[in-house]
Amino acid sequence: MQHITIDAASQHLHELIAAAINGEEIIITKDEQPVVKLTPLISEKKRSPLFGSAKDLITISDDFDAPLEEFQDYM
Repeated sequence: MQHITIDAASQHLHELIAAAINGEEIIITKDEQPVVKLTPLISEKKRSPLFGSAKDLITISDDFDAPLEEFQDYM
């Protein structure tokens, strides 16, 4: 848990948001009293993959369905 003053938080807001997204709890203080808790709003529910999002990531060789040499005795 990280405590930071309002003045310092205003100067480093981008870094504080990144830290909160990564799971760190940020407490912003005013006059040494905690006033704000910075936490991410990202839900635990994962979105489903988009159709076609893995296009061109997997390739299948041209001889994929060709008979295997090890099974020639069984054919």
